[in-house]
Amino acid sequence: MTDAPESASPDELMTVNAARALAGARTCFVGIGLPSAAANLARRTIRPDLVLIYESGAVGAKPARLPLSIGDGELAETADAVVSVPEMFNYWLQAGRIDVGFLGAAQIDRYANINTTTVGRGPDRPASRLPGAGGAPEIAAGCGEVLIVLRHSTRNFVDRLHFVTSVGHGTGRGDRERLGLRGRGPVAVITDLGVLRPDPETAEFVLTELHPGVTAEQARAATGWPLRTAAHVGTTAPPTAAELTALRALTNA
Repeated sequence: MTDAPESASPDELMTVNAARALAGARTCFVGIGLPSAAANLARRTIRPDLVLIYESGAVGAKPARLPLSIGDGELAETADAVVSVPEMFNYWLQAGRIDVGFLGAAQIDRYANINTTTVGRGPDRPASRLPGAGGAPEIAAGCGEVLIVLRHSTRNFVDRLHFVTSVGHGTGRGDRERLGLRGRGPVAVITDLGVLRPDPETAEFVLTELHPGVTAEQARAATGWPLRTAAHVGTTAPPTAAELTALRALTNA
């Protein structure tokens, strides 16, 4: 893998590494926003046969540009099939037929539980309403594994969620099994600073990789809990020229 001839932005580093995380996937249930950019990039680079599935019922969508929402007509127009929402959830998702669920978040905690519902704004101020759950709780519960992508800051990486929208690993190892949730749950959180993965003993997410030029101290300062690091923290490979070209073509379409 060769270095790109020009530097990548933090968002581009995040998106390229999120796309690479789909190298072994066959089917991916895609959230809108950052997950959609990463999944569509993966289909254009390392995984051209990746089947993208959106909760509106589009199966095998191949959008030429990033969709604006799950209801974007581009998804239906380019899909292999369009099924009803009940069929999507009952037959595809809850039956365990989807390898990877790809989600974003407004807030995430150390066990990769997600909040996309509401955020408090302090005393005497009403809470801010967020886009809401959509299909995220079912995606987090039913897919074979879950990837999460979001920007790294203390605003997003919090010690305690204001609301639990989607369960990651609950309060630690064993919670998913106790709750009867299918699949492995979140296996990686990819950010603009690096990559976090669950500790095999506790399921607490720890820093395992940093993007080029980023330090562990920067990642700790951007995390709302005492972020632990793996025994060896690796460095992600820089984006290739082909990856950057494909990503920029996608985002500028």
